[in-house]
Amino acid sequence: MIDLREVGQGSEGYALLEAQLKALLAGERDFIANAAQFAAFLFHELAELNWAGFYLNRGEQLVLGPFQGKVACVRIPFERGVCGAAARTRQTQRVEDVHAFPGHIACDSASRSELVVPLLKGARLIGVLDLDSPRQGRFGEQDQAGVERLAQILLEASDC
Repeated sequence: MIDLREVGQGSEGYALLEAQLKALLAGERDFIANAAQFAAFLFHELAELNWAGFYLNRGEQLVLGPFQGKVACVRIPFERGVCGAAARTRQTQRVEDVHAFPGHIACDSASRSELVVPLLKGARLIGVLDLDSPRQGRFGEQDQAGVERLAQILLEASDC
């Protein structure tokens, strides 16, 4: 497991993860297969995560996709929660304390902070990548930039 705080300021750690992810996804174009690999990769390579996975856009609601962690909420309307906000606004949501987020959906009461990246192909929303941590304030600006780049690698490697 890579603790990105110990590798420079995190950017070098994310560069290493980018190279590993490209190798992991090389030769496979199926989005679901790649998303499953990606969720497992992040869950095991990033420190202090208790959930890593995807919610897929299915007609103005998000439906659970490949993930690693405890069982999760199956459907999330765009109007609710951090994932819904990312889907609705098409902007990454980085939340230091999920309990202070209006409309937060507590699928796992141990989660304290969250990073949700919308997955866009052009103007089309594929879904969102959701990372949860039991540590408040787990995700910083470098995490956001690094995970956004990793998500872009997934989209470029996959037919979706």
